[in-house]
Amino acid sequence: MARKKALSQTGLNLPKLTKSEQDLLTHLETGYQLESGAPGSGPLLRNLKDDIVVRATSANQGTIKALEARGLIHSETKGLTTIWRARKKTEHKK
Repeated sequence: MARKKALSQTGLNLPKLTKSEQDLLTHLETGYQLESGAPGSGPLLRNLKDDIVVRATSANQGTIKALEARGLIHSETKGLTTIWRARKKTEHKK
């Protein structure tokens, strides 16, 4: 119920997040960043506190593009590596 109320208050009619999108966004909001390097290597989740790397099994390029299109994550490229992070709550309102 809270989700529907939040969307109606902002005036957005976005479809619900899929399970994989929600899972990835939860990781990104709790201190992980998503990285992709060489083509075919797949996305990796890196914990910024202790530098643990986990393969993001539920995430693929389509999941990442969907979250970017909604404005929930943003990317930054460093050499051959692309890094995605969750937008801060204040950035959502812009």
